[in-house]
Amino acid sequence: MNLRANWSYPTAIKFGAGRIAELAEHCRAVGIDRPLLVTDKALAALPITAQALDILEAAGLGRAVFSDVDPNPNEHNMATGIAVYKAGGHDGVVCFGGGSALDLGKMIALMADQTVSVWDLEDIGDWWTRADASRIAPIIAVPTTAGTGSEVGRAGVLTNSETHKKKIIFHPRLMPAVTICDPELTVGMPKFITAGTGMDAFAHCLEAYCSPFFHPMSQGIALEGLRLVNEYLPRAYASPDDIEARAQMMAAAAMGAVAFQKGLGAIHSLSHPVGAVYGTHHGTTNAVVMPMVLDFNRSAIQDHLARAADYLGIAGGFDGFRARVMELRSIFAIPETLTRLGVQPERLDELTEMALEDPSCGGNPVQMTRENTRALFESCM
Repeated sequence: MNLRANWSYPTAIKFGAGRIAELAEHCRAVGIDRPLLVTDKALAALPITAQALDILEAAGLGRAVFSDVDPNPNEHNMATGIAVYKAGGHDGVVCFGGGSALDLGKMIALMADQTVSVWDLEDIGDWWTRADASRIAPIIAVPTTAGTGSEVGRAGVLTNSETHKKKIIFHPRLMPAVTICDPELTVGMPKFITAGTGMDAFAHCLEAYCSPFFHPMSQGIALEGLRLVNEYLPRAYASPDDIEARAQMMAAAAMGAVAFQKGLGAIHSLSHPVGAVYGTHHGTTNAVVMPMVLDFNRSAIQDHLARAADYLGIAGGFDGFRARVMELRSIFAIPETLTRLGVQPERLDELTEMALEDPSCGGNPVQMTRENTRALFESCM
């Protein structure tokens, strides 16, 4: 199978092994002459990052990198990045890495020349109109994990360091102008990152598929995304250099982010506050709470998931689907409970309030209340 294509849904996607070689030409095509490559601390030292910088430098676009990115990036990381961006006279951002680097790179491109606070651009109503769109720098996205799908999204997640709350910052111009999906860049991921990011993609597709809102296009994309993760994530985990599996997972990650236009739910509304307070890996946290959320939503999604199970070739309807989730968690050595992630019982009231404030809870098939959300957290311990 020829896993190489050019897509334009929802943005221009250059998909295929080795396509990082096109980075400089796509920068020039969108008007970037002095890019700042934003990545995370671990990636900054790896050969794939040096390769990307070599490509930019060879094309006369400089060799500038910013990597002071926390796993759950906050406004301090953003301010430091903006200072580097301005000091270097940059005119665009190459977001290179997993969700944290992609999100922070977007925030730097958004906020480098704004006069409003980033918190004034939270994804609420028409708050995004407060930004001066003409001052948002062009963005190229290069994912090196297969999970968050931030490379095809119009938002970024930023943690408020004072409140420890994750905020979704939105603007239509945050959609990368070009995304390069090169599965060869994901080969070196540690196994736990392959598993965690892959289960994040699975969670996006699962919650979008189960969301009660009307969006048939997202519904279909979510269902196929579930199939791809179910089939190819175990292969990518077992054989890291399986390029076909890596490519299919990269497609599934982008599909999950496209699909969750339809909505997310309790998996994310629980994992966002846990990640903000305890610094846990987002996709891994999603996988920890996933079976408990399935049980929580069973009355509303049982028939729905039975149809999904049929499409995925899983016998046993809802129960078979849930059993497959448990099997995947076992294969990938996912911790069994939030307790294993360090969550403390005395903070469950606080986490419950944060979960109810998270916008994801509005897309859950079962209405989330203070009482049932607290009980759901207890079931995850």
